[in-house]
Amino acid sequence: MDPIKNEVESNLKNQKTIPTVSRVFRSGILVEMVYRPKEQQTGLILWDGHSHRYMQALDLDPSHRLVPYSPQNNLVKNDVVLFPSDAEEYGTEAELLGEIQCFIHRYIDVSPLFEKIASYYVLFSWIYDSFNELPYLRLRGDYGSGKTRALLTIGSLCYKPIFASGASTVSPIFRILDAFRGTLIIDEGDFRFSDEKTEIVKILNNGNVKGFPVLRSEVSVTKEFNPRAYHVFGPKLVATRGFFDDRALESRFITEEMGTRRLREDIPINLPDHFKEEALHLRNKLLLFRFRNWGKHCTDEALVDRSIEPRLNQIFVPLLSIIENNKAREELREIARQYNREIITDRGMDTEAQVLEVIRDLATASNTARIAIKEIAAWFTDRYGGEYERKITNKWIGSVIRRKLHLKTQKSEGVFVISLLEEQPKLDRLYQKYGLAPKEEAIPQDAGALAPSNLLFPSADEVPEVPEVPGEAEKPDFKPNFGEGR
Repeated sequence: MDPIKNEVESNLKNQKTIPTVSRVFRSGILVEMVYRPKEQQTGLILWDGHSHRYMQALDLDPSHRLVPYSPQNNLVKNDVVLFPSDAEEYGTEAELLGEIQCFIHRYIDVSPLFEKIASYYVLFSWIYDSFNELPYLRLRGDYGSGKTRALLTIGSLCYKPIFASGASTVSPIFRILDAFRGTLIIDEGDFRFSDEKTEIVKILNNGNVKGFPVLRSEVSVTKEFNPRAYHVFGPKLVATRGFFDDRALESRFITEEMGTRRLREDIPINLPDHFKEEALHLRNKLLLFRFRNWGKHCTDEALVDRSIEPRLNQIFVPLLSIIENNKAREELREIARQYNREIITDRGMDTEAQVLEVIRDLATASNTARIAIKEIAAWFTDRYGGEYERKITNKWIGSVIRRKLHLKTQKSEGVFVISLLEEQPKLDRLYQKYGLAPKEEAIPQDAGALAPSNLLFPSADEVPEVPEVPGEAEKPDFKPNFGEGR
């Protein structure tokens, strides 16, 4: 017997094998799992910063070895999670982006702008772990509007896409996300029960910012209570029929309205047999893109737009940071501004906005340093009382002022009042947040059409023309919507 061979075999037996999908080392070395469906074989590809090489396993040290998941794993062989099969050359980044956009255009009918956004989102998904925040993509529409086709087409190009529609419950999704850390592709319609939707919302609420895992109760073999933290951060493609009730969750999405026009004649009704092969070759090129670009892109603070809300900057700036084309970047920035206008318009219909408008008008009319809560309630009742089934009381108005608007009230001569001198800076910020101009600016000098406030539009060049008859303005193909339908 060969003693050297015996020693090697003995070491291999004692090694702990670690099933691995991806690994990033501090040295900059990247390891990614690949799957070759024709050969029914999985393997690892190692990138050393200059070149890549294929291997069946990677020894970390004498006692630990990285191995790929088995090709017989149900998630792999049933295409629940998709992988590249190799790393292929793609030419320039612009050429790769063009191929992605052509693929999307060939199989789904979405607006030209969303095609570009989706193409950049695919690129972004392959290096998403270089960023701390990210947006989600959403397809919204009724059944038969093409949502599922869009999920499949865009999703099949993303980084380690996880098609969750096959899950009978939500529980496996937490484990798959934690283990594979890829792009979640999910159709809200697949989860019809309220408890399942609640779990999906947890994933969506926690999954766009790094460092916010979801805790789930588990008991160890020794019966010790030991909650497990599941990693849910990563890109997500979601299809829904309507809106989410939580506005904070709504603001995480870049949304395309589906089914708003007749389907293009060149869109195939059924996907051809070569669809999967095309998607596989693009994933192979995108794998090389990841190797060459991981860690080279980061959030560019110069792209922050101070005229829009911080949350919108949080989700748009990471995507803007990987866009090199100035025209495409400006188009996406305009979408962010449009979202901002939609949010402000939506807020303007809230009770808080109505109370704030009354405070503004009272402050102008009374020309005093203090406004009594009972005065605000009286004006509110006269102006908006017919819109509410409940009785408008001083206590309820005071609660809205303190708990929703976070304005400080104080007691003076036996009544509660708002001190305008103390609260004016906060009021100015609230006017901006709810799209209310200060009273003296709300009445234009010109008796013609109202000019939009500079609080909503960063510069005069961006102010759209106001149509003479509401509803006759030309609508763009791609229009985010935050309040419609609620």
